[in-house]
Amino acid sequence: MENMKKKPFLWLSLLIICFSFHTYTSLAALTTISANQSLSGDQTLVSTDGNFELGFFNQGNSSNYYIGMWYKKVSVKTYVWVANRDNPVSDKNSTMLTISRGNLVILDKSQNLVWSTNLSSPSSGFVVATLLGTGNLILSDKPNASESDALWQSFDHPTDTWLPGGKIRLDNITKQPQYLTSWKNSDNPATGLFSLELDPNGTNSYLILWNKSQEYWSSGTWNGQIFSLVPEMRANYIYNFSFQSNANESYFTYSLYNNSIISRFVMDVSGQIKQFTWLENTQQWNLFWSQPRQQCEVYAFCGAFGSCTENSEPYCNCLTGYEPRSQSDWDLEDYSGGCVRKTEFQCETLNPSNGAKDRFLPMPNMALPKNAESVGAGNAGECESTCLSSCSCTAYAYAGNCSIWNEDLLNLQQLAQDDSSGETLFLKLAASEFHDAKSNKGTIIGVVAGAVGGIVVLLILVLFIMLRQRKRQVGAGTHMEGSLVAFGYRDLQNATKNFSDKLGGGGFGSVFKGTLPDSSVIAVKKLDSISQGEKQFRTEVSTIGTVQHVNLVRLRGFCSEGDKRLLVYDYMPNSSLDSKLFQEKSSKVLDWKIRYQIALGTARGLNYLHEKCRDCIIHCDVKPENILLDADFCPKVADFGLAKLVGRDFSRVLTTMRGTRGYLAPEWISGVAITAKADVYSYGMMLFEFVSGRRNSEPSEDGQVKFFPTWAASIVHQQDILLSLLDPRLEGNADIEEVTRVIKVASWCVQDDESHRPSMGQVVQMLEGLLNVTLPPIPRSLQAFVDNQENIVFFTDSSSTNNSSQVKSNVSAASSEVKSNISSSSS
Repeated sequence: MENMKKKPFLWLSLLIICFSFHTYTSLAALTTISANQSLSGDQTLVSTDGNFELGFFNQGNSSNYYIGMWYKKVSVKTYVWVANRDNPVSDKNSTMLTISRGNLVILDKSQNLVWSTNLSSPSSGFVVATLLGTGNLILSDKPNASESDALWQSFDHPTDTWLPGGKIRLDNITKQPQYLTSWKNSDNPATGLFSLELDPNGTNSYLILWNKSQEYWSSGTWNGQIFSLVPEMRANYIYNFSFQSNANESYFTYSLYNNSIISRFVMDVSGQIKQFTWLENTQQWNLFWSQPRQQCEVYAFCGAFGSCTENSEPYCNCLTGYEPRSQSDWDLEDYSGGCVRKTEFQCETLNPSNGAKDRFLPMPNMALPKNAESVGAGNAGECESTCLSSCSCTAYAYAGNCSIWNEDLLNLQQLAQDDSSGETLFLKLAASEFHDAKSNKGTIIGVVAGAVGGIVVLLILVLFIMLRQRKRQVGAGTHMEGSLVAFGYRDLQNATKNFSDKLGGGGFGSVFKGTLPDSSVIAVKKLDSISQGEKQFRTEVSTIGTVQHVNLVRLRGFCSEGDKRLLVYDYMPNSSLDSKLFQEKSSKVLDWKIRYQIALGTARGLNYLHEKCRDCIIHCDVKPENILLDADFCPKVADFGLAKLVGRDFSRVLTTMRGTRGYLAPEWISGVAITAKADVYSYGMMLFEFVSGRRNSEPSEDGQVKFFPTWAASIVHQQDILLSLLDPRLEGNADIEEVTRVIKVASWCVQDDESHRPSMGQVVQMLEGLLNVTLPPIPRSLQAFVDNQENIVFFTDSSSTNNSSQVKSNVSAASSEVKSNISSSSS
């Protein structure tokens, strides 16, 4: 004691050193956890390669703590696995992750068991927990163990994230599936409502379920290469897929060809499965693909009495008369709790108001909720009375049959105005929710009488105008068929001044400008070589008339008299794309922003033809001449539906070659069945022209003969000289990222194997920035243009030069340069 008094500074120093050692030990990262070790507080377990880290975490303002795993080298904290997702702890410093009786466990400050690996036959000897570089936490009785040595592994117990090398399996003996389940919301990793499983019925397909009961998406069956309803899997230049099935289990797994890529598959809180890749240069996650593509396709995403609206922000809103059950959850975009009624029905109150009755609010153009109960009712009035008489009834709908809902309204969607598939839902509300003073009849009789009188006069006036307008319209057509006008030939002769103002021509006939008696301007196409009978012609034209989209030219009517077949379209004041894209006056050149919007709009129009119509419509002649521009340069795909209609199963083959040289897919020449991917190829060839501002078949500005698609496909690998591809008239004024994206998309679209080409739906997502576009391989058919100089000469304008030797010299120089680029990109 005396010595301590004499040397106080020495003892103080020793205490500081001891405390420092203690602090270092508690904060040090572990590489393993064995029986004599534990993890608590801010201490973490790190994989040997430093890719993953495991420790305590909490989210947002929550005081709950979890043991979780995240990427150590990714700047955005991203969690891939949570141990105690449904059993959080309140204090990370007094809670520990340790080995106990052969299991990895979480014990709280009272030594109560929070979570365990729960091995049925734990090892009684040496046991160690190791975090592998794959993101797999394993428990083993061997040092330096791998997955094959695992007694337990986190890959067998995924939460919301499926890492490369993991698997989502089905036990073929017990038929018990393994689930990938979403977080409850972005701040709460508790088990959410949405999960992915391998179908227990043995269909070899993955299903997304709501509440593990309601299926709302399927991957389609495994065909040996991809799941049939997941075309994105064709992008196998990134992922290596494998599906295995035996007597004990079936499972799907994937790996990355390039292990330097960081990628994860997530069952998201949105109810969609999503594949993300990490972009180091932008320090953010890039969405590679997602399913279902539309948010409102997710079952009950907005909860009970919530309505989902696509292309709106937020997606979910409570129905009139309802409010969020939990506003704090809604603020976190967790709508699963749904909405609750603000006011009780009259039948629910102890002292109902005299004379006040519950009423119904009409909600037009809705996708009706599930679980309707069909009741016998002769008309809408009886249907309404049936619902009104039942206190449990919350809504009804009548469309020939009466449907009522006695449960929560789930999966309700507000459709767009141009969507004709919706129905009117009548929502029951308390009388107090209506503010139209319906009960004060005596005070408003005079107002009502005056209003009725005014409405009658107004209706008569409107009816007179409509009849007059109809008469003027039908003056140019003898009768109506559906939404199409059946014009007389003489009427169209008069409208076009005997077909004197020719706008252009194509494979199907010539087009003339005309003006109807109501002063509306039209474009009239006189069809050539139409051998169909009148009945068949009218049937097919009626089908085309039902196909309407903002990026498709609207068909207004037709004429079928004798052997004369004509189609009447809306007139496009800015003519066709080729007249704007390839014209020489730089003062009127299309700027890059407009070009990009035209490319995107065209893709949307083609996607509608391929995937949204009742029958898949293959255009067969996609080129700038068939892309028309309205007054605002909004693109409209023309001449669709004039080629043969092909069913969704693509079982029929188009045997007659159509299309235009320079835009034809290789399969036209090989004679195999033509699918929608032929249009994708033509679209890709056209995309190259968006960049260059000239025909692919024309020589370049410097006089060299370069087949532009090959040139672009090779140079896109060299970012520093990418702008050399751009139309010189733009003087470099373009978004370099968009230019790069367009060339990459074009290169994917013109792949030789149609299975390697994206669908038009994927093209739209790529151009919108929703899908990542990787560097594509240079198609062999384009490379052939370089290898064969005669082919390159074939695709040049021979009138541009009279010196054949100079042409050959230029071809040779271009070939050598492109071959060099191809070689370097391949390596």
